[in-house]
Amino acid sequence: MGTLLKCYKPLFPLRFIPIPNSVRTSGLPTHHSHAIFSNSKVCGGRCFSSVKQSQPLIDEKNSGGEGVENRRAELWLYNTMSRQKEVFKPKVDGRVGMYVCGVTAYDLSHIGHARVYVSFDVLYRYLRHLEYEVNYVRNFTDVDDKIIARANEMGEDPINLSRRYCQEFHVDMTYLHCLPPSVEPCVSDHMPQIIDMIKQIIDNDCAYRVEGDVYFSVDKFPEYGRLSGRKVEDNRAGERVAVDSRKKNPADFALWKAAKKGEPFWDSPWGPGRPGWHIECSAMSAAYLGYSFDIHGGGMDLVFPHHENEIAQSCAACKQSNISYWIHNGFVTIDSEKMSKSLGNFFTIRQVIDIYHPLALRLFLIGTHYRSPINYSDVQLESASDRVFYIYQTLHDCQNAMDQDDMTKKDSVPPHILDCINKFYNDFLTSMSDDLHTPVVLAALSDPLKTINDLLHTRKGKKQELRLESLAALEKVIRDVLTILGLMPASYSEALLQLREKALKRSKLTEDHILQKIEERTMARKNKEYEKSDAIRKDLAAVGIALMDSPDGTTWRPAIPLALQEQVAAT
Repeated sequence: MGTLLKCYKPLFPLRFIPIPNSVRTSGLPTHHSHAIFSNSKVCGGRCFSSVKQSQPLIDEKNSGGEGVENRRAELWLYNTMSRQKEVFKPKVDGRVGMYVCGVTAYDLSHIGHARVYVSFDVLYRYLRHLEYEVNYVRNFTDVDDKIIARANEMGEDPINLSRRYCQEFHVDMTYLHCLPPSVEPCVSDHMPQIIDMIKQIIDNDCAYRVEGDVYFSVDKFPEYGRLSGRKVEDNRAGERVAVDSRKKNPADFALWKAAKKGEPFWDSPWGPGRPGWHIECSAMSAAYLGYSFDIHGGGMDLVFPHHENEIAQSCAACKQSNISYWIHNGFVTIDSEKMSKSLGNFFTIRQVIDIYHPLALRLFLIGTHYRSPINYSDVQLESASDRVFYIYQTLHDCQNAMDQDDMTKKDSVPPHILDCINKFYNDFLTSMSDDLHTPVVLAALSDPLKTINDLLHTRKGKKQELRLESLAALEKVIRDVLTILGLMPASYSEALLQLREKALKRSKLTEDHILQKIEERTMARKNKEYEKSDAIRKDLAAVGIALMDSPDGTTWRPAIPLALQEQVAAT
């Protein structure tokens, strides 16, 4: 078999993967291409040409006033390798190659996984908003010790078990509005590429064979530890790395593992076996992106040993291997301890979205900067759920107001509305371009949402000139930003209905019960039994059901339970 992996050249030719219609409805504008591409110039220095400029959301010609400045956003990203924020400059003008380490598929994914893939989905969406053509590669590990152990427990074939959990992962990502990557390679489908890379490493005298196993020799790579800042003498056997006295250095790690009885295996020049964990990503990223590409990402727990070992392997296979930006997200914690399956202190995505709307979970995850730790709690989820309900209710009311008016609309808005829109969009652009500062963007939503509610519900707002035009322009800019954040539902009314259903589930009440209580309260107020009326309101508020009085009667909406409201105020 000839050499499959050459320096800087991806294995597979250019091919396009269309985005499914189901994803388009909640994803990015469809004019963006979605393709796997090969870098035409992947050797040598970086290309510093700029990408196309972002277009203004409202321009002078259509607004009747000054428009958003037509300029390109200069994106800054924190690079773990340099330990500082750097201006993002892709190797190929207008194109980005991004590899994100995927899940080891042996169980349902937890919200620590959700944070990883939501964080990089936001980056993916924003790069596309900046009109980059992004080749986003995210793998599945479907060959691993943990998969084999779980399969043995369940009496199931390891590959079949893993593929089943890969499908469950796809379901979770759809719930969380994560766009599909350009390609999702599985380890079991890439054994020739993995074996070929190990050959190259051995040929370059950076690995050695021991009784059917192959180990990488860290002593042959002097720069080992530069990503994590660790010294070789400080290293110890880590997760998935067994202590082995046959190693020349305790830090050496397995590239190939000899087959054991009852385990899946593949033939290789070193005998039957399977790959080590780290070599998988090096081989698959090289296969689809070449040895030199722009972004490699994952959770902070992967900095060492996984990404450190990837760098060593890839450079040993091809000396010119180079990845420009190493990006890592912070942990999800519970009581200040990292959430993980190994610690047993995790909630699966399914457990959370059983009682909270998936977009409430997504808002919770991006409500903290992606590099900071985020502590999971019911208080935080209740707050996020309350916030998304307010956002969608405001936009739903706005849409209804526009739909119910048949007046001919003008292509202009008042100057103060234009100022509000432009300020919000510029805040969005500035914050996102500063290492994806999503919490600032979410906070900036408050002003345009308040302006919409003023136009809808106040006496002064209802009389404002060009009111409907203002509502339409405000709704559009918010909708566009929500789409880029992955928070745009298929419909506002559907999302509101789902949020109400989740609130009922958490409160352990039915809507019929709430309507009965509303009727009892109405009669109590009519009979001037105000203590009874207040007690009914308070009892419902205690379980997260708020009553809303208006001239048209009393309705209900989800709310933060009373016992948690003080905790929310303190956060």
